[in-house]
Amino acid sequence: MKFKQFKGGIIMTLLAASMCLQATAQVNYKTREEIPAKYKWNFSDIYENWETWEADFKSMSKDIEVMQSLKGKLGENADNLVTLLTAQETMMKKAYKVYQFVSFQSTVDGKNMELQAKLQQVGMFFANMGMTTTWISPEMIKIPEATMKQWIAETPALKPHAFDLMDMYRMQKHVLNEEMGRLVSFFSQSSGTAGDVFTALSTTDIEFQEIELSNGETVKVTPGMYSHITSTNKNQEDRKKAYEALYDVYYKNKNTYASIYQGIIQSEWANARAANYESCLDAKLEGNNIPKDVYLNLINTVRENTAPVQKYTKLRKKILGLEKYYGFDGSMSLVDFEKTYPYEEAVEVVTKSVLPLGKDYQAKLKNATASGWLDVYENPGKRGGAFSAGVYGVHPYMLLNYDETLEYVFTLAHELGHTMHTTLSNETQPFATHGYTIFVAEVASTFNERLLLDHMMEITKDPKERIALLNQAIQGIIGTFYAQSMFADFEYQAHTMVEQDQPVNADIFAKLWGDIAQKYYGNVSEKTKYSNYPWTRIPHFYNSPYYVYQYATCFASSAKLYTDVTEGSKKDKKAALKRYTTLLQSGGNDFPMEQLKKAGVDLSKPEAILAVIKQLDELVDQLAIEIEKLEK
Repeated sequence: MKFKQFKGGIIMTLLAASMCLQATAQVNYKTREEIPAKYKWNFSDIYENWETWEADFKSMSKDIEVMQSLKGKLGENADNLVTLLTAQETMMKKAYKVYQFVSFQSTVDGKNMELQAKLQQVGMFFANMGMTTTWISPEMIKIPEATMKQWIAETPALKPHAFDLMDMYRMQKHVLNEEMGRLVSFFSQSSGTAGDVFTALSTTDIEFQEIELSNGETVKVTPGMYSHITSTNKNQEDRKKAYEALYDVYYKNKNTYASIYQGIIQSEWANARAANYESCLDAKLEGNNIPKDVYLNLINTVRENTAPVQKYTKLRKKILGLEKYYGFDGSMSLVDFEKTYPYEEAVEVVTKSVLPLGKDYQAKLKNATASGWLDVYENPGKRGGAFSAGVYGVHPYMLLNYDETLEYVFTLAHELGHTMHTTLSNETQPFATHGYTIFVAEVASTFNERLLLDHMMEITKDPKERIALLNQAIQGIIGTFYAQSMFADFEYQAHTMVEQDQPVNADIFAKLWGDIAQKYYGNVSEKTKYSNYPWTRIPHFYNSPYYVYQYATCFASSAKLYTDVTEGSKKDKKAALKRYTTLLQSGGNDFPMEQLKKAGVDLSKPEAILAVIKQLDELVDQLAIEIEKLEK
């Protein structure tokens, strides 16, 4: 945990660790109590009861007292610095448990106001801690760099912290003095308000609409139900009804969402300027030493190479025999393939698919699926989507909303990739460097998806399943690479508007979205009243700005690493696997660009980005051939 994260950013750090793929699922149970225990999280792995939680929560104040006792003394000797870092580490180990114990329970029971109150209680503690520890970074930076190097060389207890300690000198111009740091920390709690409002509006207070399907069935169109209808219902009018019902809920609140988003960007911009950054993007990238060109080259290169996406959309329209093609037709199966995958079957196939990564990796993954680490099914009050979030000293916790579709089998593989990355990192790294950056976070997850694709293509004898798998791979690239690059483009332009004091509102955000979408999809898809409003419901925009581009860069990285591990001579593949495993074990012990270079990927060059674009083009062509074979 780097020192800059003491400026009121601890909760955001823990939240960022839990953000992941936003998949959705169909409702399976009417109440959480109906779900068998083996499909639910085991919270007792963190704390046996609320009394032990309360004890740890209270004891963190004593850790802060130890830290405060060293104010004005850090530069005296290495022992004082060791005492500070030890107290910090002790407290942060508790912080992971204290925060996540409440957060996870709230995640599956969002209407529980007692849990919401405890979350606020934890949030206020971290905000106050941020205010009382603002002196640490400016005092530490006063220690001469040469002195710090000498202390690290002579003091074994400082060696695990060496990377962070030396990196702060690179970030020196962004370290606020104590007075300024304290002033900024006063706003740490309020700066998260806009994101909290988004969550409340989109989760707790949202009222989804009911529709009547063509078969006479009445359903409430939650995000999970929408996903189910648009991916399985063959009646385009039913899909249209579901689309309009879902998006109308967000559309009616478009001005509120625009105000929330503006508030989030304004807060980001205020914090960036306070820390002497030229833009919000610079503030997000410099901490991990990511060149700005990596971001700009990604969005510019992808925006200029959208032909494969449009070719795929045209192919879908032709195969589905639609006179008019809409965005809500994008999940519909291209063939009459309605196979379902029971959860246990999905676990088995995913477990078998990772064998190329070694039996030890496979055994660890199997343990993860059998030990109360996963919350599998959707229930009322549970947040949508899927994620994996670690609790240091315990184990990762995985959220699913499993619905037995092929798409969710891939979601399972994806999230288990995160879980294994966290497991290997926590096993190998000391606490000081266990946390890997978001920039490499999606490598393991998308790597596992590719392993699953190859395994299922190898074992299936069903030509329709082959088409479904190819389609899944194509949609994986579009959803993880193209769509996230498009989102990143939108974020960059929206932030730039605010930074340049340009007006922003719902209409302006809608026009911005429409202009970018036109570049990506052209006129292949029909426009609707709601076409320019997906920005209202994308959680990452509100919860973790400038996150999504890393899905795309990670996808490009994992594609390159996958090729290295699975192709070439036996010796080369073995060496590549060792490099990849080392990446998963390395946590945050180096800058992410350097970690990827050691593993065999250089994102400063365009090859990795262009290779994914070429891969999509080839897969679309292969899909067209498979469809032709089936028609014959």
